[in-house]
Amino acid sequence: MTSKSDRETRIPGPNSLKLAGDLRQFESPNVTYIAEDFPVFWRSAQGSTVTDVDGNDFLDFTSAFGVASIGHTHPAVVKAIKSQAEHLIHGMGDVHPTAVKVDLCRRIAELVPIQDARIILSQNGGDAVESALKTAAIATGRSRVLAFKGAYHGLSYGALETTHRLDFKAPFRNQLGGFANHVPYGCALESIEAELRSREYSAVLAEPIQGRGGIIVPPSGWLKGVHALCREYCTLLVLDEIFTGWSRTGDLFACLYEDVVPDILCIGKAMGGGLPISACVASKSIMDTWGESTGEALHTSTFLGNPLACAAALAAIGVIIEDNLAVSAVKKGEYLRGKLDVLLETFPNDVLEIRGRGLMIGLQLSSKALALSLVTCVLSKGLIVLPAGDGSVIELIPPLVVSEGEMDRAVSIFTDALSERARSKTTPNPSTS
Repeated sequence: MTSKSDRETRIPGPNSLKLAGDLRQFESPNVTYIAEDFPVFWRSAQGSTVTDVDGNDFLDFTSAFGVASIGHTHPAVVKAIKSQAEHLIHGMGDVHPTAVKVDLCRRIAELVPIQDARIILSQNGGDAVESALKTAAIATGRSRVLAFKGAYHGLSYGALETTHRLDFKAPFRNQLGGFANHVPYGCALESIEAELRSREYSAVLAEPIQGRGGIIVPPSGWLKGVHALCREYCTLLVLDEIFTGWSRTGDLFACLYEDVVPDILCIGKAMGGGLPISACVASKSIMDTWGESTGEALHTSTFLGNPLACAAALAAIGVIIEDNLAVSAVKKGEYLRGKLDVLLETFPNDVLEIRGRGLMIGLQLSSKALALSLVTCVLSKGLIVLPAGDGSVIELIPPLVVSEGEMDRAVSIFTDALSERARSKTTPNPSTS
């Protein structure tokens, strides 16, 4: 990791700034946020380190949206992709499938907590949620879904309906189905029971820990209580583990922390080792309600079970299991939390809370303005992080292979940034002194 003194350029550097200008000429302006101090354009990445197009190195404490849990460009994944690419890059997933698709489905079924599991492969988290919503509707004959405030499940129309972000929904309100209701995440179980009693729901859709909602950990026993209510009211429990799954929180899947086995499980992100792939998983009895294909699948896609993505996923899952990254997430999470506690003590008016589980950690700051300013400030010092929740939370989601030295460096960067802010607030303004 380069220090400020030997960094190649200012952040963003000239090449990043030029690419930002070029991108504005061709991409829809609503896709990528561009300002004078944001973003940097990536050239390469290895482990926990990202190198931009100007040659500057950064610690990645986002794992690229949680995808690079085993580290960027892991050799096992690279080898698997190269080997697969030499033989077959694309297949016909639901017509003439590939052997590697079978291998991946088998491996997923072996590892998920759902017994006698059946799988629908997809390309991303939203796709997996769409599969889950359709599966719940077919299995129960009902349409409504109970979700939670702060939830993020994707932006395709079905997933968007269950996502709670009103700013994402507003332009499309007239095209959404209106089938979802939202109650506060972690609320009293009586409130959930009242909803389930008031109308028939096909499913309750929840994240075991809310990710983009602000790294919100529900009260102990809450998820188990929700599961019991689903059983009582013959409603399916769908857990969105796109973010939390594959050892991020210290268990292979976060639901195992409370010994909860969902009816339907959505997984993705880290599973692909960097390639886009996800899955919706349910028991045979639930999946059988779709009926057998008669030659035209009711729910499919062109890239279902893409061979490159399947090969990458098998390699990534192998690393997660063989290197026991769940245990690593616990140990490293405890180490990072211990280091971050210094921020609570040193900057009590700025850093209000540190929460999370494993290596899924959120810094609750005193304001959205502070959090957003820190995102750009630490970027200039060589650390990539993202805001979450209402914008006042910074999520720390490093690769599970992050080293203690890299964690020390990240905390040091935050300390420097907060110290600079404190000094700027106490330094007299020459124009008024």
